[in-house]
Amino acid sequence: MADATANAPAKKKGGAVKMVLLLVVGAGLAGGGFFGGKFFAESSMSPADEVLRLIEENSAVAGDTMGEDGPQKVSKELPEEPVFVTQYYEFPDPLTTNLKGSSRFLQLGVGLSTQYDEAVLNNVQMHEMALRSDILAVLSTYTETDVEGTDGRDRLAEELLKVVNRRLEKLEGFGGIESVFFPTFVMQ
Repeated sequence: MADATANAPAKKKGGAVKMVLLLVVGAGLAGGGFFGGKFFAESSMSPADEVLRLIEENSAVAGDTMGEDGPQKVSKELPEEPVFVTQYYEFPDPLTTNLKGSSRFLQLGVGLSTQYDEAVLNNVQMHEMALRSDILAVLSTYTETDVEGTDGRDRLAEELLKVVNRRLEKLEGFGGIESVFFPTFVMQ
């Protein structure tokens, strides 16, 4: 029996002291984290207070004045001019034509804009076939060099604007188209 106690592993001393020390250090770290977080949280603004501060800053920049009931907006005079909405119409299929004196052809999408009421765009839709015919007639008179570059496209747009308005005036008594656009423009 004496041999059994001699071969048994020796008990480590100080295990209880280490355990208490670990608990004290852990509690100290947890408490420090808690009080540190509380300190920093109290020293900064809450999100709601931060939003209110930003609103006050923006209203001061925007020209608000302080009244008895808090900030009040300063009214600005609005222009008397009515604001018109620009409306667009794009022909559903691209137009394709041969260029004058060339084996190349031009394919382009045509869009129109107006600031008048929808009656103008309804007239365009109703007379789309006639307008496409007029546009193709104008396109067939242009050469490759006529349509190259931004200046060539601008001249073509001006010519098409005149042709479209002329046809609408003839058929409906009023043109109303203000601009012509080319959403697609391919020369091959």
